[in-house]
Amino acid sequence: MWVVKEPLIYYSKIYGGVITVHAGFYTDLASVPRVPIVYEAFGDRAHREAVVHDYLYQKHLVSKAKADRIFLEAMKVRKKKLWVRWGMYLGVMFGGQSSYNSGPDRYKIPDKKYWPSLSDNNPPS
Repeated sequence: MWVVKEPLIYYSKIYGGVITVHAGFYTDLASVPRVPIVYEAFGDRAHREAVVHDYLYQKHLVSKAKADRIFLEAMKVRKKKLWVRWGMYLGVMFGGQSSYNSGPDRYKIPDKKYWPSLSDNNPPS
């Protein structure tokens, strides 16, 4: 789990305006399976784009299909390679439904299984 430390602002033509991910937002970045070849190809490739995508999934500001297209758009804008863009897009298109469905409740309160070192007296900064 990661926490956005300062607002992340993205203008999307598909959305028709600015998407602002606020500071304090929890994200898992891109949920790329830890299968060696898959992670080697797609892991650690599109963090900012994944934060915007997670935000759209969690807040349900748009449909899942539109959130996925915005993710693809953001990767293109940030000049990710074509094979990275399409591989990651297909991954969320076919594998992201459960994450979208969990939406607003997904990271509302940090789950201690993701934050094993946190205590009630020591919340994330």
